[in-house]
Amino acid sequence: MSLLPTNNPLSRSPPYDFSRRQRRSSRSIPVILRRLFRFPQMDFEYALWQMGYLLIAPSRVYKNIYYHKQTKNQWARDDPAFLVLFATLLCTSAVAWGLAYGLGMVGILRAVLFMICVDFLLVGALVATTCWFVSNRFLAHNGMAHANPQKVEWAYAFDVHCNSFFPVFLILYVVQFFFMPLLQRSNYISLLVGNIMYLVSSIWYVYGTFLGYNALPFLVHTELFLYPVGLFVVLFFLSLFGYNVSQHVLSAYFQ
Repeated sequence: MSLLPTNNPLSRSPPYDFSRRQRRSSRSIPVILRRLFRFPQMDFEYALWQMGYLLIAPSRVYKNIYYHKQTKNQWARDDPAFLVLFATLLCTSAVAWGLAYGLGMVGILRAVLFMICVDFLLVGALVATTCWFVSNRFLAHNGMAHANPQKVEWAYAFDVHCNSFFPVFLILYVVQFFFMPLLQRSNYISLLVGNIMYLVSSIWYVYGTFLGYNALPFLVHTELFLYPVGLFVVLFFLSLFGYNVSQHVLSAYFQ
């Protein structure tokens, strides 16, 4: 009888290492990205509920993050239904604006890409990164020394941007569309109505951002996020001396 082993004990390691690396790589990809194209698994009803309450009671939306943190161990969303639904609304809005201005197929496609990739994603990523850095660097406070320090997730910061941007979308992308005949006139009523729209949407965005970070129990002095309101009010009164914000923005977008 041979004393040498007939099977190499290391022969099983490559498949095992491969499966382990595969599991590690799947865990490194955020859940929301892995589920991005799995439409049957998305809860669109809950996403619509969130959108409705972001308009009438936004603080109620953030109350649910405590349950999400307890069950999923993260503050950020893991369901991309909100993002998919929001992107669909932005796409529909871009098509409507493009048809109204007669941009053609290429112009409409450019408007779709600009509204989704620049307005929503790029600007949102910059705002989320700034708020994420400020929150973790200056506002995070862990009361118990022996407890694990808690940090704001970047994905949660982007969720706050998405939530805050939804009222802005309704005002500037939907309501402004129906007021376009009035806003294109060269009179003081057009200037006043258009500038009020931009003031309200800006304040709503800032207030929504404040609610998002104020909902995290380990952050202090979150009223810092309300400070831009004063700047927006000052700019609004200065614009009443002849600067029509709506006309300038629409000209930059579609002309």
